[in-house]
Amino acid sequence: MQMPLPDAGVLSRKARIVARLSSVLSKDAVIHDEAETRAYECDGLTAYRCPPLAVVLPSSTEEVAAVLRICHDEGVPVVPRGSGTSLAGGALPTADSVVIGVARMNEVIETDYENRTIRVQTGRTNLSVTGAVEADGFFYAPDPSSQLACAIAGNIGMNSGGAHCLKYGVTTNNLLGVTLVLMDGTVIEIGGAHMDAGGYDWLAVICGSEGQLGIVTEAVLRLVPKPEGVRPVLIGYRSDEVAGACVSDIIRAGVLPVAIEFMDRPCIRATEDYCKAGYPDCEALLIVEVEGSPEEIDAQLAVIRRIAERHDPVEFREAKDADEAARIWLGRKSAFGAMGQMGDYMCLDGTIPVSELPFVLKRIGELSKEFGLDVANVFHAGDGNMHPLILFDANKPGDLETCEELGAEILKLCVEVGGCLTGEHGVGVEKRDLMDVQFAPADLEAQMRVKDVFDPAWLLNPAKVFPLLVSASRRERLGLAA
Repeated sequence: MQMPLPDAGVLSRKARIVARLSSVLSKDAVIHDEAETRAYECDGLTAYRCPPLAVVLPSSTEEVAAVLRICHDEGVPVVPRGSGTSLAGGALPTADSVVIGVARMNEVIETDYENRTIRVQTGRTNLSVTGAVEADGFFYAPDPSSQLACAIAGNIGMNSGGAHCLKYGVTTNNLLGVTLVLMDGTVIEIGGAHMDAGGYDWLAVICGSEGQLGIVTEAVLRLVPKPEGVRPVLIGYRSDEVAGACVSDIIRAGVLPVAIEFMDRPCIRATEDYCKAGYPDCEALLIVEVEGSPEEIDAQLAVIRRIAERHDPVEFREAKDADEAARIWLGRKSAFGAMGQMGDYMCLDGTIPVSELPFVLKRIGELSKEFGLDVANVFHAGDGNMHPLILFDANKPGDLETCEELGAEILKLCVEVGGCLTGEHGVGVEKRDLMDVQFAPADLEAQMRVKDVFDPAWLLNPAKVFPLLVSASRRERLGLAA
């Protein structure tokens, strides 16, 4: 994975740039010692690392604007960072960049239960948004696996989803407005605490833009009333393909569970060793959760049971109480940590039509054998959001490169069957050079024109999203430095 060479002129002006940043922020909000900046050299995609020129930790929209004005004036690239949980290298710095972390911006600004909205600073963690309102009977629906740590800023940047996005949608379906700071320090408001804003849908452009257009410092989010009740069931099968067929049949039947999650044998074994969730001995496992009144839950689960039994399950376990429900979810919630105990892995993020699940799971198994690397599968099966985990040895020469090649083939497969490169992790650097697999040159050109409008100097989040050769050509046509 290539990154552009740093701007020698920016590097030579480091002392002046740090001094200017220190003039608008408190002393402890500017980090420039090389040893200390290494804490920000990567995000959740730890295979790639690069210490930045400096890191700043502003506490307000005004401070973010002041920092961006300085960086714009100095021609310094800027890398926005939420909590650093990105699995696509979305917050990977360059050596000449300033990382702007929003972790200190974590306040709830306003809660409006009558209109079911909450306004927060975007450094606030996903789970803590629900924590602020659950005592009053509400919650924030998007729930990435990293929700305990990930920030709303990153959720907006990558349009994150989670287990319950099947019913409630991903971030874009739960985002009503943002405060956005442009690269030149201009502060603009987009959307707000209402259903639909007039004019162009700029909010849809910002959500999922991966820090290419500006830095979101505040967000208005949709709140959802807690359901009357929820109940998960656990279904074990003898093969990945049969479990995939069951998922397809549930969706085809018109039932809309809150979540349908999938785990295969390698992941089941890892979670059992890690947290002893009590999962059955099977090749593939589904967790299906429904919600509503007791009568609604019973009716939905009756349909799901009939469908599941047509596929001859190893086990069908329905939660009888909250403790049993928590046990069913325990392994799934612990899956990524459990797999980390086994060694190095790269987590992919491709989306496919649900009807293609059986074929894609079979083909991933074949590719795993061809490349000689094990692949574990744990993902949001209800909306076809795949998360294959490729296991490799970072200390073994050539293993990372083989892992990257296998990952590319899996993501190409997702596109070939009618899906796309990413469902919620974003493109970042991981999928950057695969963008031309899904998009034609004219499509990439249209996307880059949008960036031209918001970030004419192309200083925001460099070397992400667009293939390097494509973005270099675009910058050359704009008369910008290589």
